[in-house]
Amino acid sequence: MQHLRKAGLAIALAGTFVMGGFVLPDAKSQSGADLFRDVLTLVSTRFVDTLDVSEVYERAAEGLIEKLEDPYAALFSPEDLEEFTVAYEGHYAGVGMLIEAQQGSAVVRRVFPNTPAERIGVQVGDRVLAVDGQSVAGWPLDRIANALKGEAGSKVEVRFARFGAPDPIVARITRAVVRIPAVPYATLVEGDIGYIPLLQFNETAADEVAASVDRLVKDGAKGLVLDLRGNGGGIVDHAVRIAGLFLPRGANIALQRERGSDDTKYRNTARPLAPDLPLVVLVDGGSASASEIVAGALQDHDRAVVVGTTSFGKGLVQTAYRVDGGYVLKMTTGKWFTPSGRSIHRERTLVNGRLVEVDDSTHFAVEREERPTYQSEGGRVVYGGGGIMPDLEVDNDTLTAAERRFVTAITPQFPTFSVTLFDYAFELKGRVDRDFQVTPSMRDELFRRLLDREVEIDRATYDGAAVYLDRYLIDRVGRLAFGDAYVKTRDVRNDTQLMKAIEVIHNGGSAQRGLFGYVERVKGASG
Repeated sequence: MQHLRKAGLAIALAGTFVMGGFVLPDAKSQSGADLFRDVLTLVSTRFVDTLDVSEVYERAAEGLIEKLEDPYAALFSPEDLEEFTVAYEGHYAGVGMLIEAQQGSAVVRRVFPNTPAERIGVQVGDRVLAVDGQSVAGWPLDRIANALKGEAGSKVEVRFARFGAPDPIVARITRAVVRIPAVPYATLVEGDIGYIPLLQFNETAADEVAASVDRLVKDGAKGLVLDLRGNGGGIVDHAVRIAGLFLPRGANIALQRERGSDDTKYRNTARPLAPDLPLVVLVDGGSASASEIVAGALQDHDRAVVVGTTSFGKGLVQTAYRVDGGYVLKMTTGKWFTPSGRSIHRERTLVNGRLVEVDDSTHFAVEREERPTYQSEGGRVVYGGGGIMPDLEVDNDTLTAAERRFVTAITPQFPTFSVTLFDYAFELKGRVDRDFQVTPSMRDELFRRLLDREVEIDRATYDGAAVYLDRYLIDRVGRLAFGDAYVKTRDVRNDTQLMKAIEVIHNGGSAQRGLFGYVERVKGASG
């Protein structure tokens, strides 16, 4: 009986091929154009579900882009182009987070300051699972983004998955008009050091940085720290302009190398705003693309000491092409190199939806001695191999064991914790002065409110993270009462990397070469 079933199946299949007029061609004679035409014709006319011809072409284009295995390639519909407006023009009504597609998931790429998303504790890396009770599985990115937007004051329920959290996190967010600045504030820290955090390279970035430099110099800054930590990049022209604020006119800033084209050199064409002021640039693993162009150029020209941890290594040129129907095709067309010839890019491939470094002898190298060496303008050794390796490596701050226990316990309930903290901070903001300290009664009241909102946390775990909680309270209360600059000025000593940058400027003297001399003394003493 089993044999007869197999035979019957074979006959049925044969009948299908005959009735369909299906003839297997000689593989050698089938050209690529003929193959595409035949598949398109069959799908359009014989596929069980009716498909509009335009939809067939769109899916074919999307499939081609996917098979390029370019993790940064994408085809944007006319509706998707709103994402560019949000990223580069700077305001919209929504929740205040930027999402990107990663292998079928919508992942939070950035949470903007002073927004509803930040208030309820959304974190970079969170995956959007559902919006207003509807699963977003299979939704295109633009549909998810549009679902998150709405009238200011309206509410949206979002379910997130977070790495390390066993259960999804559900948050109810009140939408607001969101303003996305490139520089949220700029201030003097430790008395005379100008501090400029640059969040992104949008269409106002260069002007915002220039205005910040000008004001800080007038306020008496003896040196500057440009903070590019966590800055994933943006518009390259603004990276060139920002580097040019500190470099001589005509200085090489970056080299763009593309297939089938002559190399394109980007030079500073403007008079520098601060050509001599001592400068430190902060980078970390979240600094990418345009951030690496700026850091690499300033390092190669011996114009800035780079402090922090090695940057991400995204040195690919993405070009956007307008194509038929109002669509835009974005794909990788080249690579970025620093003035000394270093490739910024570190090779990666997609594995289970995550970008993983390619293990080869150059790009996977971590230690300095494993990396190729180059020379800066002044003859210093700088390192290639992907990313920008700092002149002075300083690790990020780490949590204590007790603080890690608290974070582990609170993570599944973080939106409720964050909203409770924000609401309490809002009540306190009118009752504190600029020198306020967190008191035991404040901690007790926050704990009581957390229990009232059914946050499950035992008192011993809560008390073990007292210092961590105090920083949280100072941050939230201080920001609401006195602004972001106040919080940074107050918390600066808890930022290890920034404090090292300030140390370099204070001990390096009034000239940039003195900063490099001090860095060499520090490395010599520690090594």
